[in-house]
Amino acid sequence: MFFFLIVLLASWSGRCHAEPLAINPFHTFNQSPLVQIYGLPAAESAIVQPAGKAWTLVAVDVANSYLKRETARETLLLDGEGERMTLALRYGVAQRAELGMDLPLVFYSGGIFDGFIEDWHEFFGLPQGQRPDAPKGQLRFEYAKDGRQRLDMDRDGMRVGDLRFNGAWQLYHDGGANPVALALRGSLKLPTGSSSRLTGSGSTDLALWLTGSSDYALPGAWGHAAVFAAAGGLAMTDGQVLKEQHKNLAGFGTLGFGWSPADSFALKAQLSGHSAIFRDSGFSELTSGAMQLIFGGTVALSPRTTLDIALSEDVIVGASPDVALHLGLGHRF
Repeated sequence: MFFFLIVLLASWSGRCHAEPLAINPFHTFNQSPLVQIYGLPAAESAIVQPAGKAWTLVAVDVANSYLKRETARETLLLDGEGERMTLALRYGVAQRAELGMDLPLVFYSGGIFDGFIEDWHEFFGLPQGQRPDAPKGQLRFEYAKDGRQRLDMDRDGMRVGDLRFNGAWQLYHDGGANPVALALRGSLKLPTGSSSRLTGSGSTDLALWLTGSSDYALPGAWGHAAVFAAAGGLAMTDGQVLKEQHKNLAGFGTLGFGWSPADSFALKAQLSGHSAIFRDSGFSELTSGAMQLIFGGTVALSPRTTLDIALSEDVIVGASPDVALHLGLGHRF
């Protein structure tokens, strides 16, 4: 049903797109309420914007989390739904250089997808954990260790998140119609959000990563395909969320593949992961790395406008949301 929707949209929009569709990573990352507040970046394209050209994006990520753990020393409850809307801009300031910024709006609530996720897991035979017995529509994020409450958030509402400034430098581009490209990207996240409401971390974070892609023309009427990858590191100041257990360095990466059988749409899948953000806990959900499988596609609504539709599933259970929905509407100027 999910891929049928992509193909249906593609058939509707196919008449208005006449050039090969670029295959880029989904502009998303781990949407756990304890992770999305830090400066973990999306992989992004390996091709920077040409000088004088701009790309804008409105991305919406809806993530539903349920995790309950308890030992003699620690208790952890993550139960709620987060919606993150990102307004992004990338602009080519020189032949090989790009600058940009991301403004996020973060909204928490009890959510409406608890039942859908249970049905999703049952249909695919995935583990349900404690979900069936949990209260529906609850918002509660809390963590306690050694008798001291270190996290307690149950207030819904929307607030501005942590603002990010971005830059990129084109290291290589072979100039072909099906290009091989490599770019160096960086982002600086500032603590403009609220750490008490989990819309920000209270830290200033710097990310630096390489992103590359290679595109291949396929024989006959099979269109083209691409592989893409990214790898980098994230440095964070202490912040205010579980600050005694927060790590200051993390690594991250993405590996993905896409196939565009027609100029109007592409199917994509990627694995995105990162190392642990926290330490000093008996819960592996805090101290282990995370890995997500993100799959879906891109539909060309016009020669300059595209829509990404994707779902993500946690490969390492508990380290990221059970299921997350990603929508990204991009436009080139």
